[in-house]
Order: sequence, then C-alpha cells, then structure tokens
Amino acid sequence: MSGLRGLLAEFAGAADVLAATRAARRAGYVALEVFSPYPVEGVADALAFRTRLASVTFVAGLLGGAAIFLFQGWVHAIDWHLDIGGRPAFAAPAFIVPTFEVTILSAALATVFVMFGQSGLPRLHHPLFAVPAFERASQDRFFLFIGADDPRFAEQAVRTFLESLTPLEVHDVPR
Repeated sequence: MSGLRGLLAEFAGAADVLAATRAARRAGYVALEVFSPYPVEGVADALAFRTRLASVTFVAGLLGGAAIFLFQGWVHAIDWHLDIGGRPAFAAPAFIVPTFEVTILSAALATVFVMFGQSGLPRLHHPLFAVPAFERASQDRFFLFIGADDPRFAEQAVRTFLESLTPLEVHDVPR
C-alpha cells in the first residue's frame, strides 16, 4: 500500500472541474471529491451523489411524533388519569401541539447527527491540508480528488489520467 491518500488535481475554473469530474466518472473512478470556493451546478450529479438524509429525517419525525403521542395517551388515560369536569381520559386534540413540536424536534436532531456522522465531523485535520495549494480552495481554485481507496486506483495510471485533463497541477496527498 502506498503512502498516498490520493491525488489532487487543481483547476482554474468551475467548468474545468465539472468536465474533469464527468470524465473521471466515465473512466470508472468512484472515490471522487470536488472542492470549490462556491457550489458548482452539476457537480453533485457528476459525482452521482446520493443521500438518505431525507428518509432518516422523515422516519425520525414519525417515530418521535408517535412516541410522544402514545406517551401522552398512556399518561393521561392509564397511568395518571384525572377526571376533570367529566372530560374524556384520552383527549387526542389536547395532544396535537406537543406531538407536532416533538416531531419537528426529533426530525431536526436526527438530521443534524446523521449529517455530522456522514460528513465525518468534527474533524480538525484532514490530509488535504498538507497540500500547500489547497489553501486556495476557499478563494479561487477548484480541486478534484481521487482517493487511493478507489478500486481502480493505480498511482501512475491516475496521475496520467488527471494530467490528460489539463489541470494547473497534480498534487500528491499524503496519508
């Protein structure tokens, strides 16, 4: 196993990195990441980026809402029943507001925690920070990273492929 985490190609414009990303996907590379100073239209599609975050949010909201609704019903009808003015023990309309609030809260918390987990945060250091040119990723440069964990990764072949895309420079990313 080499001492590289991957190779990083530096581009001057958004169109260049988008074309390079599409070419890398067509070539069969899957461990791709794009870094840019602003969102580039079409990069998510070119990376074939998919997420289950919406499904997790929906399920967490349903479970949280159902749990608080059932909890309120159990408390008011079974565990701590108080007969107040002849009202029914299971008064579902009274449970609507807390159910709504806990549904939103549980969906939001699940979304935040899953998002942090999927993105690997908090992470104070990343090997890309060892590449001096990467400082410009937040200013005016665009980078395409092909990771060494890609099944098709062979250092010389990937370097030749990236150089064929006419980047400004190809950088080694150390482990």
